[in-house]
Formats: sequence, structure tokens, C-alpha cells
Amino acid sequence: MDETAVEAYLLAKPESSLYYPFGEDVKVFRVKKKMFATLSLGKGNEKGTDGKMAGYYCINLKCDPDEAVMLRDIFEAVIPGYHMGKAQWNTVILDGSIPQGEIERMIDNSFKLVVDKMPKKDQQSILMHL
Repeated sequence: MDETAVEAYLLAKPESSLYYPFGEDVKVFRVKKKMFATLSLGKGNEKGTDGKMAGYYCINLKCDPDEAVMLRDIFEAVIPGYHMGKAQWNTVILDGSIPQGEIERMIDNSFKLVVDKMPKKDQQSILMHL
């Protein structure tokens, strides 16, 4: 899944929007002003990533802490969330090694985790569109 397909999938989520609080190089995807994903191009100089992100687009996704660890064990292209809370965020390197369906599942989970923390009224208005 490339960055264009990922961006389209993220923006297809109900009430999602794009925001640039960290500059034009980092796309932040929100649902009702709550971040559920970021998308940016890895430069290769990201501290603690051993250059794994160089030249690849990467998405940060919220994740259940136990599942986050399991995904890192299964996929080499999933690492602790870069510039995020390492326990609840993963960085997914879009290097072609992870099947599209799995990336979509991770995006869906991130979206749902954020929506689940919203007030019931907001949850209902979003979930009725899923």
C-alpha cells in the first residue's frame, strides 16, 4: 500500500480531516479534532530507527499496547511509534512488506481506539457511518 492509497483510506473514515500542526511535511489525520494517524516521508536520520524509515512513507497509528508489541514482533516494518508514546503508538513503514489488508486493519483499529474515547454522542454520530 503506497502513501496515496493510505491517505485516501484515512480520509475515507467518517468525519476525518487533514491537519498540519507540525509543518507541511507531516500530515495529521483527525476525527473530530482527535489525532488517529500521521503520515510522513522518512528521511533516514530518525533517532533510534537505524535508518529503517529512509525513503519510505511511514504512518503512526494508535494501537492497543499488547497488540503493538505483537505487531512489532511479526513485522519488521512495524516499530515503536516515532515521536509518539511508544506503548500505544506504532510506526508502520510503507516498504511493501505488509499486506494491504493488514495495514487497513491497523488503520481501522487506530480510528476505533480514538473514537471509543470520545463522548457517546460523538461516537454515535461517527459509528453510524461505518
